[in-house]
Amino acid sequence: MPVKVSVVVPVYNPGRYIEDCVASLLRQSLPPDEYEVIFVDDGSTDGTPALLDALAAEHSRVHVVHQANSGWSGKPRNVGIAAARGEYVMFVDNDDYLGDEALERMYDYGVANGADVVVGKMAGRGRGVPVELFRVDRPRAGVDDAPLIDSLTPHKMVRRAFLDRTGLRFPEGRRRLEDHVFVTEAYLRADNVSVLADYVCYYHVRRDDSSNAGFQRFDPVGYFKNLREALDVVERYTEPGPLRDRLFRRWLRVEMVERLRGRRLLSLPEDFRRDLFEQIHQVVVERFGPGVAAGLPAAQRVVAVLAAAGRLDDVMALAEWEASVGLVARTERVEWRDGALHVGLSAEFTLRGEPMTFAKGGARPSFDAPPRDAAEAVAWLDTDSVTRFGTAALDLVLRDRASSASYFQPVRTTHETVPAGDGDRVRLVLRATATADPRTAAGGMRLDGGLWDAFVRVRLGGWTKECRLGRGSAAALPHAGVVAGRVVLPYWTEPHANLSLDVDRARDRLGLGRSGRREAGVSGGALRAALPLYVPDTTEVRLRLTGPANRLDVPATLAPGGRLEAALPVAELAGATWRTALGPAPHTPGEPRFLPLPLTLRGRAGGVRLVRTARPGLPGRLARRARRVLRAALRRAADRVRTARR
Repeated sequence: MPVKVSVVVPVYNPGRYIEDCVASLLRQSLPPDEYEVIFVDDGSTDGTPALLDALAAEHSRVHVVHQANSGWSGKPRNVGIAAARGEYVMFVDNDDYLGDEALERMYDYGVANGADVVVGKMAGRGRGVPVELFRVDRPRAGVDDAPLIDSLTPHKMVRRAFLDRTGLRFPEGRRRLEDHVFVTEAYLRADNVSVLADYVCYYHVRRDDSSNAGFQRFDPVGYFKNLREALDVVERYTEPGPLRDRLFRRWLRVEMVERLRGRRLLSLPEDFRRDLFEQIHQVVVERFGPGVAAGLPAAQRVVAVLAAAGRLDDVMALAEWEASVGLVARTERVEWRDGALHVGLSAEFTLRGEPMTFAKGGARPSFDAPPRDAAEAVAWLDTDSVTRFGTAALDLVLRDRASSASYFQPVRTTHETVPAGDGDRVRLVLRATATADPRTAAGGMRLDGGLWDAFVRVRLGGWTKECRLGRGSAAALPHAGVVAGRVVLPYWTEPHANLSLDVDRARDRLGLGRSGRREAGVSGGALRAALPLYVPDTTEVRLRLTGPANRLDVPATLAPGGRLEAALPVAELAGATWRTALGPAPHTPGEPRFLPLPLTLRGRAGGVRLVRTARPGLPGRLARRARRVLRAALRRAADRVRTARR
């Protein structure tokens, strides 16, 4: 059968970090005879070469090429391209890993849309990844209508015929930003680029020791020499004008301005800081016309004009002020409605931990010339933030704690200007209602089981800040909801009291033990009980009855108001005492999950009666609490082990 995808993995002394990469490649949903994995060992000196050879001997779809060390990833990737037989070539780094369905989904998406390049949704494990690009699927994307330029890492799927037709290859040798040169040219020459955003295809991992190539200290002269090569590609394939300025703006913003802001700049050694600033100054003056910086938001633009003027001292002073700018977000209400969780919240920037205030009134600055000093720069940002406050954007993001996969939720936002102090200054407060529907919250799919943390992102004035959504003074949480076969429990984390969702994991925290005999009864051979659960629609569930010698599962219904009803097999229950448990998703593949109920049934001649479940004594309660603590500790330890392996 023809090979659909060739996966190319450059390898150099990855140690244990290659284990997750290998495992993810072997468990792909694409049939084994439809893809191949080409490991190009770039002169590794650890035990990796022998490991790869053993892997190739065991799996026919795995191939290994050994070569002398070339110093960087460009040559190994090119060797992999030359060896590839697939219709598409997928580039993966040896310390990252793929989602189980990544190759199949990306290939099918690329074929369906005639894409030369397919960009799969990324999740960052300890490192940043593009966010806006993956807000929605983009079957036909271009640099002129999508933020493709935000994603310049090599982790893409590229049509091999496109590579052969264009002769596109990675720059080789020990250097930086070889991926920028390759990916930028691919975007600009491709007939179509497709962005798949509804499934996490690629997990970008930061090693525990931060030894990833991208985290190593670089020589500013060499780095910005390589950066100029990416700018050369843009100039080769675009005409002077707004599009070129917009593409150049990506390097000005990410590789230059953001390195000169806040704690990131302040943490650098003084000699490196000065060398870095000098190289940035040279590139800005040599390569960027006025239209490049003009499209930046205010806080970034003021740094750009100071860099162009060569004023490092003022950039440092502004960075010290910016380092104290933060974001706080608080819940105002949380409620279930129409099968979805509705979250009311507020958010605003802070300065040194207090609500940030802004000067009211004044003309919007032009930024055509640099400010006199850092104090005037701050005043400019004050005025610009107030005048542009109506365009400030807020997002609620749910992030899977295990995988770091992030998904935007629908949000309605209002902007509120609040007087502060003596009236000459104001606070800028965003108020929003977000809707998290467990049936669609994961990019149109239902939430997977696990823990999901709520994050708030705010964009205003050149700041994009993110923080956890904390507990507001008046916010109370509703009961767990049974939605789409999932049990979804909103809860506050400890000790920080941030909002998270527990999906299909909680037992004791659900509070089912708070329901008792007053809310339950047996009549006419049917058990009826009111449970502390939100249920949007009547749904089929199972009631598990566990006796001294056997176990029975009987059909039941769960209706709005948490009303449980089940017809009991009275004859089969006679002469025994039965514990009860609720199975909220009886049609789940495998063994369904059951939740203990505080209801005990006693069968007797002619009927069944409900009896009081004895509350454990103090020793029993302490033992149960100890077991909960132990289970939580074991889960945390397991999570740390999984994270370490990645």
